[in-house]
Amino acid sequence: MSQQKYSWVHSAGDNVVEGFHLLGLFVVGATIVWSAVVEYITIITKGHASLGDILLLFIYLELGAMVGVFFRTHRIPVIFLLFITMTAMTRFLAIDIKTMSMESVVAISASILILSIAVLVLRYSSSRFSSSSPESCITDENGMGAQQYGDG
Repeated sequence: MSQQKYSWVHSAGDNVVEGFHLLGLFVVGATIVWSAVVEYITIITKGHASLGDILLLFIYLELGAMVGVFFRTHRIPVIFLLFITMTAMTRFLAIDIKTMSMESVVAISASILILSIAVLVLRYSSSRFSSSSPESCITDENGMGAQQYGDG
């Protein structure tokens, strides 16, 4: 009896959470687009793009793609986070390599290598051990896909 009595509360709570979830995704997505546009205008004003600028635009692209996948599937693809991290570390290395110690360069390079190996392991494990349900994998037009991990 009490479950039926308060079922509307659970339904209303679910709707509030879903609405907050959608609002948050739109805010994050709009912030990514806004930041990318501001960065692009800065590049145009400067008259040229450095390697760091281009890598930063790639980071914005990956963040936008991750938000898009999260919007459609309610899951965060871990592999996108690894790509973003590798790109950010590469950007950091490319910009500051002249002022870094050799130990820092080796540590960052080793970190990028470890993350690359993690991507390979995820790709291998998702192709070998993934479920056969189509919603568990996002693929592009070439059939390349990434297993979706996380509960969203």
